[in-house]
Amino acid sequence: MMTRIIVLGAGMVGSAMAADLSKKHSVTLADLSIQRLEHIKQKHQNINILQVDVCDKTKLQSALTAFDFVVCAVPGFLGFETIKTVIEAGKNVVDISFFPENALELDALAKAKGVTAIVDCGVAPGMHNIILGHYNEKLKLTDFETLVGGLPKVKKWPFNYKAPFSPIDVIEEYTRPARYVENGNIIVREALTDCELIEFDKVGTLESFNSDGLRSILFTMPHIKNMKEKTLRYPGHVEYVRVLKDSGFFSENKIMVNGTEISPLDFTSKILFNEWKLGETEEELTVMRVSLKGKNPKGETIEVIYNLYDEYCPETETSSMARTTGYTATAVANLFLEGLFTEKGIFPPELIGKHETCFKYILSYLKERNVNYIKTQTIL
Repeated sequence: MMTRIIVLGAGMVGSAMAADLSKKHSVTLADLSIQRLEHIKQKHQNINILQVDVCDKTKLQSALTAFDFVVCAVPGFLGFETIKTVIEAGKNVVDISFFPENALELDALAKAKGVTAIVDCGVAPGMHNIILGHYNEKLKLTDFETLVGGLPKVKKWPFNYKAPFSPIDVIEEYTRPARYVENGNIIVREALTDCELIEFDKVGTLESFNSDGLRSILFTMPHIKNMKEKTLRYPGHVEYVRVLKDSGFFSENKIMVNGTEISPLDFTSKILFNEWKLGETEEELTVMRVSLKGKNPKGETIEVIYNLYDEYCPETETSSMARTTGYTATAVANLFLEGLFTEKGIFPPELIGKHETCFKYILSYLKERNVNYIKTQTIL
């Protein structure tokens, strides 16, 4: 009997996950846009489609009854309420909506409902948590840093950027204060600060800047003295974004324009939607470097680095961001469905990565799909 899975959200990542899961399971892809669903159905005949408004709680709950498992890929601002509804319906779920609220607030509810909910299951947050969870069992860690970005292959002035998900989520990342850990203290800085240039193989020089990507790690790994996550873009991007930000274009306070009330953020998102929209078959890439330092049981200081470089896949017409994000989530969904993880409650990915079998399963699942993490380890 095939597992019946519903994927909520038919964006670039949601549809890639549905296609991947449909190799082994019976998959239904749900979204508000029937045009989007029909477009994907043409490419993937074996995926069922269902028009659902996740904001309509009653309809969503009744839609969920027919399914054994849920994958949530809705935009961030809808994520928390959606996953709450899924848990209330008693369904196990993997989530990549990256909502700003704290998922652990739903832990008691998930336990009461006997539900396993694994959140933040993308590339970063996601894979970097899994790597951290694994090495936290092996080393006495002192340092953890992630540098990560999704970039278009072709640079187009002024932003040299394309977003594989909604611009409003990108702007959210550019406006949310960035939390990191220095000498055991949580430090809060504005996003887009501490900009520095860093070299990467195959891509050249990129700029890195503070973003709020540590999320659950701040609370699950309080013993690690130094932790930070930075976003990568082509050089020059940050300056243009800061011009918009500092001039008030990201403000949510409404202003009157010719008798119409509008927030600058809504206006900016609308403009940038076309400017930043990644074409369906437009080539892009994902770069990530995860660095960890700590002492092994012998007392030696070890540095472990994982590098990821991934590109758009022309055979499956799948963006790199959808592959690296989506296949991490489908790996975790499959390992759960195969019974490798059975605990109940809310789990950020570092609590999955700590189990050796889960860690190995995820890396080999990604490797089968040609998403390769290259590891180097040095004794310092």
